[in-house]
This record gives sequence, structure tokens and C-alpha cells, in this order.
Amino acid sequence: QVQLVESGGGLVQPGGSLRLSCAASGSIFSRYVMGWYRQAPGKQREMVATSTSGRITNYAGSVKGRFTISRDNAKNTVYLQMNSLKPEDTAVYYCYAHNPVQGDYWGQGTQVTVSS
Repeated sequence: QVQLVESGGGLVQPGGSLRLSCAASGSIFSRYVMGWYRQAPGKQREMVATSTSGRITNYAGSVKGRFTISRDNAKNTVYLQMNSLKPEDTAVYYCYAHNPVQGDYWGQGTQVTVSS
């Protein structure tokens, strides 16, 4: 079992930066695929970035070069550094954890709003 607690969302101006954090507990953190998904108003949830247990990363095309996912296994925490934010990045961002045996887990979501 895994529990995910997110923090770091908020309101920022276009071009600004924000870092999201997700603290996990309840299992062996290092053996999970971790990621960030987002859901904008009127749209389906989409993958933003993922990081495997081997720290192989994958990004949505719309955020490549601007967002960076990282993980600190010692602290059971995954981060999403977001730079050069655009209004199109406005969405609820969800932390995600996956293990073939334990299944999928989701955080409660944190709002990110990019507006002038």
C-alpha cells in the first residue's frame, strides 16, 4: 500500500517557475514507477512526466525542456520542477505511483494556475 501527499501548487505568472513535491509512504519507494499527471478543465488526464525505478525519465512533448522530474529515494519523495510556465500548463496536477504487484496509486491533486 502506498499513500501520496502532494505540495507546492499555486498561482504563478507566465514565465515563472514552480516546484511540486510528492511524499510517499507505505511501501518500498525505490521499486515504484513515479510520475506526474495533469488534468485541465474540459480535458482528460494526461501524462506529464514519469521516472522508473532505474531513473529513466519520460516527458510529454508539451513540457520537454521546461519541466524536470526527479526522485530522492532516501526521502521517499518525487519532484516536478516547472520552468517557463505557460497559461496552457494550468491544471490539477496528480502524483502517481505504480508497481506491477501493488498496482496504481494517486495523490489528491494540487492546483497549478498560470495567469497574469
